[in-house]
Amino acid sequence: MLRTSRRNLLRAAALGGTVSLMGSPAWAQDETYRPVYHFSVPDHWKNDPQRPIYVDGKTYYYYLYNKDYPTPGTGTSWRIAASHDNVAFTDLGTAIPKETNPNGSIWSGCLVVDEADTAGFGAGAIIALATQEDRFATAPHRQAQFLFYSTDGGRTFGRHEPAVLPNPGVVDFRDPKVIWDAQHSQWVMALAENDKIGFYRSTDLKSWAYTEGFIKQGIGVLECPDLFWLESSTGPGRWVLGASANAKGSGGPATYAYWTGEWNGTTFVPDHPDPKWLDHGWDWYGAVTWERRTGGRIDPRTRYAIGWMNHWDYFGDTPSWGADGFNGIDSIVREIALHWYSPTEPVLLSTPVRTLADRAARTVSLGDVAVDGITPLDYRGRAYEVRTRVAWNQLDNIGMQLRLSADGSRHADAGVYLAGGFAYLNRAYTGNPDPTGRWMESRTPFDAARKEATLRILVDNLSVEVFVDDGRYVHSSLVYARPGDDRLALFTDGGPAVFNDVTITEYRQI
Repeated sequence: MLRTSRRNLLRAAALGGTVSLMGSPAWAQDETYRPVYHFSVPDHWKNDPQRPIYVDGKTYYYYLYNKDYPTPGTGTSWRIAASHDNVAFTDLGTAIPKETNPNGSIWSGCLVVDEADTAGFGAGAIIALATQEDRFATAPHRQAQFLFYSTDGGRTFGRHEPAVLPNPGVVDFRDPKVIWDAQHSQWVMALAENDKIGFYRSTDLKSWAYTEGFIKQGIGVLECPDLFWLESSTGPGRWVLGASANAKGSGGPATYAYWTGEWNGTTFVPDHPDPKWLDHGWDWYGAVTWERRTGGRIDPRTRYAIGWMNHWDYFGDTPSWGADGFNGIDSIVREIALHWYSPTEPVLLSTPVRTLADRAARTVSLGDVAVDGITPLDYRGRAYEVRTRVAWNQLDNIGMQLRLSADGSRHADAGVYLAGGFAYLNRAYTGNPDPTGRWMESRTPFDAARKEATLRILVDNLSVEVFVDDGRYVHSSLVYARPGDDRLALFTDGGPAVFNDVTITEYRQI
């Protein structure tokens, strides 16, 4: 799309005034694309996260890993990493290897801690339920659910035979997500079945009975479902049903759709038929949420969330493979809270995990910066966070040029377009991974009558995440900026604005 500011934004940054910011991080001109403070696979390939579990004071994070990438026809295993703060993760190698049983690769699923020994593998055993290919089924009805168990804290797993949920004769039948439903004394599984999320119940994690299904058409094939309860400080608690979905074909996002509502033990009843979206960028897929614990206790008002930052439209096109030998990063871990904007509008808010602040290496406060046009900051950096509250009287467009080149021709833009009534993240003028050029700008609603907005933006070597108005809307997208494009500018079009309390924070390498 075209905006009145577009020609101005393409001008060299040197045309504006300068706000000085002394110093430059040591890695500013490094040629690596390895993220500084976001999780990335050690080598080769990663995609879907698996819901982390909390064991002995640590978070254990599992994800789909392919050691043979980019060899065609090779599949995924489950790799594991551990963290004390949900920011820095220590690699622990492969937990469930592929190709060790007749069903081949290990696809998405989930883990639970079986504290009451309902499955018979011992109290506290770690149970993983995952999709594999049932090679005894009639093609293409081959996806089935298998159980794996660990008695060493989730480091290694054995497999229970046979499949705990065979394929009933459908093509899409995958990505089990299991929770303990204490109210009804049962395990509950949510399963992705094309345009339906099927619900199943069990008392032992081995035998499952179908109860009901939640059907939603028009947003693509549903994947990686999620089901959880969340309390709120602004209204009643709600059940949340989520799923990754690709709604690009109907003009929507391709991230994590969710509905609030009620779970009655057999099915989910939504408050509204249409979903909301936890992220509106192009690259927050296969996301999972899990419980936040403080002192070992579950925080009923907050959950964590993490998403795979890539998309199947352009999954193999990443500069990190040639430069560093890996393809696969995640978003920052986020804290999710339920907020009621009205008696009929419960919404999930997202903010970066609070422990990220403990890894700050340098913070520079620039105070209030008046901008009318383009104002470059005398700052050089490829990985940082910038925060501000912007105020104005009347204008068309405000925002920031991120990963700006020296000549001003390359940059990612994030801000608010008042003339169109939306906030946005635009990667059209830098390394856009989408070869078609279609998925360059994400948008979220913004009231054009407003006179201020808060922006919190996380920039790293391969990504940009924009949190608008305390996480009411989030835009997460891959941005493949050139290594030397490390400048930052503020801009307005159609009038002046004040960027209040501009703060830039750099983080230690994880």
